Amino acid sequence: MSRRPAANADPTDPPAWDAGSDAAPGCLNLRWASALLEGMIAAGLARLVLSPGARSTPLLIAAQRLEAAGRLRLTPILDERSAAFFALGLARATLRPVALLATSGSAPAHWYPAVIEAAETGLPLLLLSADRPPRLHGWGANQTIDQTRLFGAFVRAFHDPGLPQAGAAALKAQRALGRRVALVSSGKRPGPVHLNLPFDEPLVPEADCAEPLAAGKDTRTRVSGGGVAEDLGTSVPGWGANDSLEPMIQADPERLGTEIKRLKWPAGRGLILCGPGAEPRTPVSMATQPSLSPALWRCAEALGLPVLVDPLSGLRGGALVETRIGAYDAFLRNPTLARALRPDWVLRIGRAPVSKVLGDWLEGVPSILISEAGVWSDPSQDALVQLEYPAAAVCEALRVQAAVKPDPDWLAHWQAAEQQTWRLADAHLGQAPTLPWSEAQVIQALRAAIPDDEALFCANSMPIRQLDTWWRAGGRRVILLGNRGASGIDGYLSTLAGVNQAGLPCWGLTGDLSFCHDLSGLLLAARLDRPLLVLNNGGGHIFDYLPQRGLPDYERLWQTPQAVELQALAALGGLRHWRVENRDALERALGAVGLGPGLIECRIDPEVSRRAHLAFWERVRRAACPQAPY
Repeated sequence: MSRRPAANADPTDPPAWDAGSDAAPGCLNLRWASALLEGMIAAGLARLVLSPGARSTPLLIAAQRLEAAGRLRLTPILDERSAAFFALGLARATLRPVALLATSGSAPAHWYPAVIEAAETGLPLLLLSADRPPRLHGWGANQTIDQTRLFGAFVRAFHDPGLPQAGAAALKAQRALGRRVALVSSGKRPGPVHLNLPFDEPLVPEADCAEPLAAGKDTRTRVSGGGVAEDLGTSVPGWGANDSLEPMIQADPERLGTEIKRLKWPAGRGLILCGPGAEPRTPVSMATQPSLSPALWRCAEALGLPVLVDPLSGLRGGALVETRIGAYDAFLRNPTLARALRPDWVLRIGRAPVSKVLGDWLEGVPSILISEAGVWSDPSQDALVQLEYPAAAVCEALRVQAAVKPDPDWLAHWQAAEQQTWRLADAHLGQAPTLPWSEAQVIQALRAAIPDDEALFCANSMPIRQLDTWWRAGGRRVILLGNRGASGIDGYLSTLAGVNQAGLPCWGLTGDLSFCHDLSGLLLAARLDRPLLVLNNGGGHIFDYLPQRGLPDYERLWQTPQAVELQALAALGGLRHWRVENRDALERALGAVGLGPGLIECRIDPEVSRRAHLAFWERVRRAACPQAPY
């Protein structure tokens, strides 16, 4: 490389290069960016979500060429915050790394809420923040901030390789970095990885820059219509885009068995709790993820253990399994049942459950955690030990070793409680047309409408709690999803769009505040493939069930109702709109929208709904204990 000497050069001016140099900076920028992306594609990257900007141009041009070659799929989204949640939806559905690209300055900071959710949930995002060159930092240059470790502890790794460098060794290192970060992001402890990538001008390559794309050194892949990388051959032995994204590490059954024996499994009656993310697979991610379900159900049946399935566990739907329990949030409000069913130990898979009733009831019960990623999910601090093995391997080892002595009476008591609760629920909901209209009928209608192998993405706050109460275990194979890592109401519409664009037909269930919180996500409404149902109860009525209810200025400061017409917002997003206020109207709207996009606004009177729920829970609380085999 050679530079023209410059006297009294301004420190903010870019370096000058000899005309015709083979290291001309525009071309070097492009080759550097291409090498990075090729490395990522070699390790499974198939989708890149971008927001427009100048400083990210070298990466974007490289990505354009990869898209033209059928190796990468690009999605431009104006708002970085919306783009990040859209990428989160893609990653949630596919469990594969998804890249985010933004320009320098405050732009990547808008990713932060989605980055937090990805970190807490364990979803693979590759955060590519373009940056100004180091010589501009600290001089007050435009759109230049310190982006170093911008996301703190919420990323699995951070890298800043510096300005692009010429030479085969430098490009090899950049390609290796791309492969490395994709593998880390989707490895044993998946999550976001941040790369800060400075570029100097010129950002557009010279006209004679013949950038050699896809030289074949790492991989040759194409991207299918759903955005999944398909392997077309690779020179890296054993690595293909459809293979596991890290070398296959099988759990050593002998070592695992030894650990379980040494653990001296707790005595007495136990249960298995499957929290959010216990079974993260979806129909568009099954090719790369082993299934927990077969080993779990074999273990539970052999050992006579009830399996409590959180709505977001991935295990609540599907064919009838006698050990599966889903009505616990209701029947544990019955003090007699709560005492009779109190376990001596609990085996926990996945994160903390949605149900506060369940969480409070289990406090003080010794727990054994299973987390292959080594993430502690023990908010009550009752864990005796954590087994860092695949949950399926642990279940199989427990079954083979007969680590727990089966107690048929114990399981039968749980089954009786489950069955009685749903009989009470059927009687409660069967009071129509006199029964007040509430979220229960909405969820009941959704459960009947969604076909096998489609998904429902549920918002936080009240909707996910309503889903927990009213979505009966069993039935169709519906995948229930939610952003439960940090449990925020932000980014709902954008995440829903991302799940749909991953090739997984996904319905929506949200509240009015969560809907309004992500209005920029309405710009993505054309990417929705299924109906969106909005529970419009005029504000944040989760507080109606909390101690905040009745505080001074309660409605204005806690409920925060929004004076907006959802019909107008639906039109803004190009969505057909239905407003319903009873079950019959909802059935007609679902029939009219069919398996297509549209917004169904379910108007709910919050006080009527509250009284209906309290009446149901009181009915369960007062019910006689079901016939128990004691």
